[in-house]
Amino acid sequence: MPGRVVIAGALGLVGRAALDRYLADGWEVVGLSRRRPPEDLGARFISVDLTDAAACREALSGLGATHLVYSALYEKPELRAGWLDTEQMETNRAMLSHCVEALDGEDGALRHITLLQGTKAYGVHLGQMPIPGKENAPRHIHPNFYWLQEDYLRERQRGRSWHWTVLRPQAVIGFAMGSAMNLLAAMGAYAAISRAMGLPLVFPGRGDRVTEVTDARLLASAIAWAGSAPAAQDQIFNVTNGDVLTWRSMFPVLARAFGMEQGADHPMSLPAIMADKEAAWQRIVQQHGLRPSSLRALVGDSWQFADFAFSRDDQAASLLSTIKIRQAGFGECIDSAAMLDWWLRELQRQRVLPP
Repeated sequence: MPGRVVIAGALGLVGRAALDRYLADGWEVVGLSRRRPPEDLGARFISVDLTDAAACREALSGLGATHLVYSALYEKPELRAGWLDTEQMETNRAMLSHCVEALDGEDGALRHITLLQGTKAYGVHLGQMPIPGKENAPRHIHPNFYWLQEDYLRERQRGRSWHWTVLRPQAVIGFAMGSAMNLLAAMGAYAAISRAMGLPLVFPGRGDRVTEVTDARLLASAIAWAGSAPAAQDQIFNVTNGDVLTWRSMFPVLARAFGMEQGADHPMSLPAIMADKEAAWQRIVQQHGLRPSSLRALVGDSWQFADFAFSRDDQAASLLSTIKIRQAGFGECIDSAAMLDWWLRELQRQRVLPP
């Protein structure tokens, strides 16, 4: 067996993909989450509140973990306001420290920690970011929990034998119930409800910002690579699918997956227009025999994230350089339109979305 990996945030967008990848590769996997998994996922799960240092020590000490994938995230209900909130930043720093200190015991088993960041490292949430975002750029002036977590790891690492890798994906596409930043769930539910109401599929955004996405499966491959590649030790890497897109250009893929006609673009706030659609969603669930769930349980706060992604007419582009990770030895890529089609069909197959 290659090792024992602990995945913090194992039921989230990134954590679930990493869990599936490590299991497929023959690892012993321990998932950390506050809630129990809805089904047997093939891994051992520990329910722990990462904000509670004592609870972390009790639950995690002595696990003998060789690797930690840290994808846990604390978000405030108002996403964009929370990104600059000092309490949110400190909570995220504390959660990481509680987890690491419980796992980093005297047995010396720990060999590698993978930490997730993103394009907010380049100030994408504040306005036009430098193009392309490069890992060697000076830290952006805004406060960010990324810096708190990264500085903590660098300090904690002194005198220890383990290494770390920071990965920076952009707009991860995958699936997790109730995630705060799940564009796939938001797009699928929006299309399904529009179709059920007899409406064409309308792009609700503004502008044609050129951007990128990162398939959760590809990111999981990068995480697995980072945990064992000497070239990834103590390095920061951007990781994306390898092509570019505009969100408007992705809506024909969404329309085909649901057999819909497209209507004229109409900018509108998704949190506002979807606020009263719970009854419509429950009719869809009943009609198509979908897995029982509320619209809130499925989409979480991702209506807000979809608005953020689709309506950025103040920006020309958000693009990352992936030269560094390719030169280090990780070269996987995927066509983003094909990726979106695969994920939509997969959620239809799983009866999360209607056929």
